[in-house]
Amino acid sequence: MKKILFLDQSGKPGGAELCLIDIAKPYRDRALVGLFADGSFRNLLQQNQIPTRVFSTQPISVHKASDLVQGIKSFQQIAPLINQVIRTAREYDLIYANTQKALVVGALASFFSRRPLVYHLHDILSQEHFSQTNLRIAVTLANRLASLVIANSQASKTAFIQAGGRQDIIEVVYNGFEAKNYQTHESEIRKLRQELELENKFVIGHFSRLAPWKGQHILITALAQCPPQVTAILVGDALFGEQDYVKQLHQQVAELGLENRVKFLGFRSDIPQLMAACNLVAHTSTSAEPFGRVIVEAMLCGRPVVAAKAGGAIELVEHGINGFLVTPTQPQELAKVITTCLQETQTTATIASNARISASQRFDVATINQQIAKLLDCKIKTSYVSTNQPIP
Repeated sequence: MKKILFLDQSGKPGGAELCLIDIAKPYRDRALVGLFADGSFRNLLQQNQIPTRVFSTQPISVHKASDLVQGIKSFQQIAPLINQVIRTAREYDLIYANTQKALVVGALASFFSRRPLVYHLHDILSQEHFSQTNLRIAVTLANRLASLVIANSQASKTAFIQAGGRQDIIEVVYNGFEAKNYQTHESEIRKLRQELELENKFVIGHFSRLAPWKGQHILITALAQCPPQVTAILVGDALFGEQDYVKQLHQQVAELGLENRVKFLGFRSDIPQLMAACNLVAHTSTSAEPFGRVIVEAMLCGRPVVAAKAGGAIELVEHGINGFLVTPTQPQELAKVITTCLQETQTTATIASNARISASQRFDVATINQQIAKLLDCKIKTSYVSTNQPIP
């Protein structure tokens, strides 16, 4: 019976962390999730009865744009963390690195503990998102030490190979979702719209952290070109020192006279309910997303989605069939789709229905977990055979 050590760098739940919860659940009686920072993500894991250990209370100071000098300086900080993970890894059959920093620590733990390493790639590895140093480190470690790289989309896989990654070790497995978690009763929707003063409004929802590349400013610009009953709710807040962008958004709203048509709701836990209270969900990233979790969540809520035509979104949305695609950073194009959804209600309802059906079929968490389990079984058996050890 295989035992898995999952590793993740974050104390806060993002898309990669929510995905990890679903992957770790089937193994919770024989797995451990090791975190490199404490926070609300640990609470979520524990709520799902997934064994958890916080290896470090100090966040690792290396970021996506860090250079070699910053990386070297941080090594002294993470050395005790690496030692802890190496000792722990010897008690498990496989190391599963869920983020890039987890890959660095997990690769070293794999080398010294002689345990196979799996890297779950939730990013598009390109210079648009990462420094050249971090790109080189991630690709080199994956190529030399990972038995398997799981990419969350064809876009992520393509970027990995273009960055020099080995094609023979990477497989695409989409994120999985529990469809029943996205069902909201009509009475709850009405109550929420009343609380937010959204009755008789055409509501566009935007769900992500407030950051320039997430493109909330694109939606606000588009909103100014839409009929007056169109209102936007922005769900999420700034992270990683992006408060200046939040100020810019509020200033933009004021300059366009949209104070009564844009609501900043901050971080919320009732995402499925809020999505269900929307007439349309907008995804406006200015750079290619590796997957687009919000897109699938909105589909499962039975809401039409308009998404930026780049990266993983292209694999999720078929324009005019189960959603809409628009050119990134083009608010005029976005405004046109919003107005179409407002006016052509029957066509939009059909598209939303198609979205719910396709998403529930393509991204069923049980099916996705079976795909991952099959890959992990294969890698563990291969590893033990190559080292002449008995398979647990």
